[in-house]
Amino acid sequence: MTRITPFLLLCLSAPAFSADAAWQQLERAYAALRESHYDKAVTEFRAAVTAAPERASIRKDLAYALLKLGENDQARDSFAEAIRLDPADKQVALEYAFLCFETHKEAEARRVFSALARSGNATAKAAFERIDQELATGIERWQKAVELTPDSFSAHEELARLAERRDEFALATTHYAAAWKLRPTERKYLLDLGRVAKQSGEGERATAALLAASRGAESRTAELARALLPDRYPWVNEFRAALTLDPANHALHRELAFLLLEMNRGKEAAVEFRQVIQTDPKDAWALAQLGFLLLQNEPAEALPLLDRSLAAGGDDEELKDRVRTALKLPQELKKRPTARRDALLEARLLAQKSLDAGYLKDAARYLRIAHEHDPLDFNVLLKLGWTHNLLREDKEAMEWFRLARRSPDPVIAAEAGKAYSSLQPEFARFRTSVWAYPMYSSRWQDLFTWAQAKTEWHPAGKIVPYISMRFAGDVRRTTNSLGTPGLGTQGPAYLSESAFLPGVGVGTRVKYGMRAWFEAGYSFSYLKQGDAPRGRPDLRGGLSFARSIGTNLASPGRGIFAETAADLLYVSRFDKDTILYALNRAGYTLGAIGPAKIQATWNLNITADLRRFAWANTIEQGPGVRIKLTCFPQPIIISVDALQGRYTVLDGIRPPVYNDLRIGLWYAFSR
Repeated sequence: MTRITPFLLLCLSAPAFSADAAWQQLERAYAALRESHYDKAVTEFRAAVTAAPERASIRKDLAYALLKLGENDQARDSFAEAIRLDPADKQVALEYAFLCFETHKEAEARRVFSALARSGNATAKAAFERIDQELATGIERWQKAVELTPDSFSAHEELARLAERRDEFALATTHYAAAWKLRPTERKYLLDLGRVAKQSGEGERATAALLAASRGAESRTAELARALLPDRYPWVNEFRAALTLDPANHALHRELAFLLLEMNRGKEAAVEFRQVIQTDPKDAWALAQLGFLLLQNEPAEALPLLDRSLAAGGDDEELKDRVRTALKLPQELKKRPTARRDALLEARLLAQKSLDAGYLKDAARYLRIAHEHDPLDFNVLLKLGWTHNLLREDKEAMEWFRLARRSPDPVIAAEAGKAYSSLQPEFARFRTSVWAYPMYSSRWQDLFTWAQAKTEWHPAGKIVPYISMRFAGDVRRTTNSLGTPGLGTQGPAYLSESAFLPGVGVGTRVKYGMRAWFEAGYSFSYLKQGDAPRGRPDLRGGLSFARSIGTNLASPGRGIFAETAADLLYVSRFDKDTILYALNRAGYTLGAIGPAKIQATWNLNITADLRRFAWANTIEQGPGVRIKLTCFPQPIIISVDALQGRYTVLDGIRPPVYNDLRIGLWYAFSR
């Protein structure tokens, strides 16, 4: 009798539990609808959505209940979720489009009506044509108005808004930019310009406009602009592009000045600080920083600036102390910490608590606040680097590490420098990696070596071109092909190609542990193989997948682990065969003993191919040990595996079962 494990039963019954939980709430929701208790129905529908979030029908019923309450905006959003879950429901899409139009989202309504019209929906076609015609007529009318009164900012604004609703983003960008030039103090036009430039694919222009709008504008405009900016701190070139659009933006000049100061670009920072104090002669911090920058080489100009900073400092005791130190004046007694210092300490404390609790996004936010209060706190810069690294935002992490490695504290500088060096190859335009894997096999009584040197070019896209030099060979220098009678203990040709293989290839970036690649090259054998030429074309490619869970050799401490590495590989020289390799390990990481970290493993290896060659269809399993040695410039991994294998395709030449002791050494580095 077949047994079903409790785990399998739980997996099979899990969807039913979710459905039952949602059904109880749906029963109450429909009962409330029948009694016209729409607010109660909405509450129960929301609970049902939580219980079964992937059921589009619940979202649709929630939307209709919200319409009964007059909550058109919420109903529209609920219909949008229903469409996302069930794009084939044309009726819901039509309801959504009409609600978009009623709630002043004409552009979205037009897009949905257009899509439905193309599928043959007559109602949608009529609605689309009506909306589109109204927009086209309005655009034509306002274009004439702009021709007659080119200095009318309101005409440019109205034309841009109509063009945006009609998805004519290039036209909208032109006239939002014109409105901004006519009204350079109303940064809402920069927000509009950034939004449509982003829609039209003008990324750099969009970032510049949104960055300018996010600094120095009224709070609502600034908040909306920040929401559209990339989720990282802006680069220097982006600040400069924003200032080209908005040269009078005091907040932009000030922030850029402090950023350049952090980056040790003093001359450029001084230029920006001069601009800041020209706009605001009483900006105490800008006066002080410019004075500090000039003090060594131009004291005659620096000292009056520091005196002005002292006079403008007000209650900012921290600033005054720094200026007094620079001027070699005695410090003033303080009765209490300043509000700025209190805010800094609070931000540091909250950041540390968030890190301890694992709330990394909150930690990053509080660390940024601490950084804003004290831009020269290199410990905060280092923590920002590690926090973004843990959030897998490595590009931003690398920038924080780059700043932190300028710390006067050698410990912080060394840690930041090491982290920066570790991340830098990932974002370098050209990256070279080298690996080698010599392995002894008792089954073949031979020592094999495989190696590859590869230089990749990393453009901005998802495809990575590269050039490569591979090597495959063995000590016994065998050339017999597998399947030749009397092969005895000689190594197989499929393990030892006895050749150098230069080639060029392309690969995708790794995502979810998987990448695809293809390589074209030439195989140059260093052994003469009968009458066969030493050189031949070599095509290979396929899919690679690798994933590890638990405490692996790269993790601190000890614990269980499991990992898999699988390759689906096409190789032209093996009779144009396609081979699947799946190498699986599980076991326990014992932790570090001196420079060695030891792992006890159980191996399960599976090989199969399309052409059903005997050598390419095996199942192997057995215990093993892996040792990672960290006493070298790059770690070396030694593996010892005792395997028993079985051929799943028999050719009558060899026994179906074999034993193999394999001892391998893995070494790799990248630059």
